[in-house]
Amino acid sequence: MPDRPNWNAMGALVADLRNALTGLTDVQRQMMELSGEAWSDDRLIRVMVGPRGQLVELDIDPRVFRSPNAKALATSILGAAERAVAELNERSRRIVDDSMPADLRLTRIGGDDLADVMYRSDAELRKRPGSR
Repeated sequence: MPDRPNWNAMGALVADLRNALTGLTDVQRQMMELSGEAWSDDRLIRVMVGPRGQLVELDIDPRVFRSPNAKALATSILGAAERAVAELNERSRRIVDDSMPADLRLTRIGGDDLADVMYRSDAELRKRPGSR
């Protein structure tokens, strides 16, 4: 005899999805209010990224020009930007996870790999084997 669907479980799943969709506007608003901020290791560069990870502020302490080194400056800016985006991604992941039923969160649907890819920096993804 074939297994019968668990209609109570399916009804609960539909109710959970309906609740998540009802709060979608609030989730979108929260996500668009996010920003990420980070400093370079030497605390001479501050980077702020907006809700989509785009650079919106860059502060460079004039002391970096005492010993000009373009490569070191670029490395510091990129490092600070990567940390700012990582902070932003973690905050956005928490908002999305909190808005979804526990059994529909990214780590449950696609495992840790899906969440890892979605929230890993572009620079890290490019370093993976098989990438350009």
